Amino acid sequence: MFEQVKLAFANDGLEPVIDVATVETHYGKHHVAYTKAFNDLVEKAGLQDKSAEEILSNLDQVADETLKTGLRNQGGGYLNHNIYFEQLKPASEAKKAPEGALLAQIEKQFGSVDKLKEELNALAASQFGSGWGWLGKKADGTLVTYKTANQDNCYSLKLDSVPILTLDVWEHAYYLKYRNLRADYLKALWDLIDWSVAEARYNG
Repeated sequence: MFEQVKLAFANDGLEPVIDVATVETHYGKHHVAYTKAFNDLVEKAGLQDKSAEEILSNLDQVADETLKTGLRNQGGGYLNHNIYFEQLKPASEAKKAPEGALLAQIEKQFGSVDKLKEELNALAASQFGSGWGWLGKKADGTLVTYKTANQDNCYSLKLDSVPILTLDVWEHAYYLKYRNLRADYLKALWDLIDWSVAEARYNG
């Protein structure tokens, strides 16, 4: 049975960047619903022995189109939110900058961490409608930035990368506090991103 990642903070722990109401709605309602629906569909498809990554990477093996669509949407919603919430910590606790191999690769490809943030923010802000901005690691260790619509990710799209960090630009991630100011949310979100999580993903 798939479970939500456990939050490393109380519902008010991300204030003032993300308010209590958003955490309660985003994690406590939306992510709960994705997780339950995904578990139901996985059981229906007989895929309980597979990881979420395996299921999303092999959707072409699901013959039933309705079931396939459900697994893609609900599975992406489940997994993407796990990746998102795992990387967040209160601003006073989050590691503010990467070190080691990840920092070296960022500087090699983007020039600086600030340049990477600018590129990711621009990508995520430009996503039409709901979706995500991503930093991924390719098989050769290089980094890639990209955006996906709805609940797609590198697994459902069969991209040569694994997630390092993600920016959620579904309206339920920010609209209660930031309204239509998506760019303001994205700029503020970096205060909560714990680079130690991104480092572990890159080095893993």
